[in-house]
This record gives sequence, C-alpha cells and structure tokens, in this order.
Amino acid sequence: MKNTRVTALAVIGIAAALSLTACDDGGSEKGSPAQGSSSSASSSQPASGDSGTAAGSDPGGSKAGGATPGSGEDAETHAGGSNSTAQAGGGSTFCKTEDLAIDAVDAASDQRSGRIDITMVNRGSTTCSATGFAGVDIKDADHTSNPVPRGHAQPRVTVLKPGDAAVFDLAYDIDDSGDSLTNPTGILVTPPNETHTVSLAWPTGAGKVKGAYTDVEVYPTHTAK
Repeated sequence: MKNTRVTALAVIGIAAALSLTACDDGGSEKGSPAQGSSSSASSSQPASGDSGTAAGSDPGGSKAGGATPGSGEDAETHAGGSNSTAQAGGGSTFCKTEDLAIDAVDAASDQRSGRIDITMVNRGSTTCSATGFAGVDIKDADHTSNPVPRGHAQPRVTVLKPGDAAVFDLAYDIDDSGDSLTNPTGILVTPPNETHTVSLAWPTGAGKVKGAYTDVEVYPTHTAK
C-alpha cells in the first residue's frame, strides 16, 4: 500500500509538472503575438513621427526653402534685368559710333590740372543710350598708342534723344617742366558698348601729360544738359 501511494503521488506530481509546462508554453505563445504587436506599433509610431516631422518640416522647409531660393533667383534675375535696363538706358539700344558726332576740347581750368571734354552728339533718328565708360587710347608722336585707365566713378544712365549730347572727360596732371616724356597727338575713342573707334586730334592748347599715359583717367559719360 505504501508503495502504491508513493507511485500515485509521483504520477500526480509528473502530471502537475506537465500541466504547468503546458501553461507556460501557452502563455508564451499568447505573449509572442502581443510582443510582436507591440513592436509593430512601436516601429510604426516613430515612422509616423518621422513622417510627421518630415511633413511638418517639409511644408515649412518648402516654404522657407522655396521662398528663399525663389526670392534669390527672382532678385538675381530682377537685378540682372535692372542692370541691363540701366546700362541700356531704360530699354534703349546703345548708341552706335556711326550715329555719333564726336569732338574733343581742352577744358582745363588752370595750368596744373588737365581736363579734356569729349562730346558725343546723337545724330541718329532714334533715342539711344551712351551709358558707361568709353574706351580711350592716346596716340603719341612716336606712333604708339596707350590705353587710358578708368577713374573711380559710378556710371550714370545717359539716354540721348536725337540731337542730345553726352560728355565724358579725361583728367590728368599737366607737366609744366618742359621735360615731359609724352607728346600726345591724338585720341582714339570707342563709345560705350561699341567696337568701332574714331580718331580725334589732341585738342589745341591742352597741356602735356605729367608722368605716363597710365596716369590719365577717363570718367563715365553724362548728359550735357
């Protein structure tokens, strides 16, 4: 009887153990989907948050990004357009050399500061622009020609109706020593934004250039009115 009772108890213990194992396995199987579900939810939330951030930042970024580059490009285009318009004198075409009557005169007010005024009159039949710097070379008696550098001045819009005149000047120091190394005989003028040149005589009475021709400066055009 004692052996039978022990055996019965052993069987009951094994059965209980098997029952507990079965419960654990079942719980694990139930827990796995729950954990999987939780991981999916957890994954989808950050993704949603990233999308939300991207969506939140993209519209804002698109606005800011779109506005800034757009404004920059528009501003640049507008600036470019304004520059072109300003240089062309409000949309006018540039004056052609063949339509300009060009002359040079001595305009020095004393014997120290030399100044030569060069006038360009629009002899054409349409309004044109002479805005900017003319190209200038000074011819010397030794048959050489030397380019004149630009002075530090900002060009002004210079629009010429038929018959109107534009003026620009050459400025330099006069050599009164009698030992000048320059002997100017002529001036080569190419109007702003042109490639055709006219040759003018060095004005009568204009003083000799002190130093070199690179010490002469040419200034931008302006209207004669």
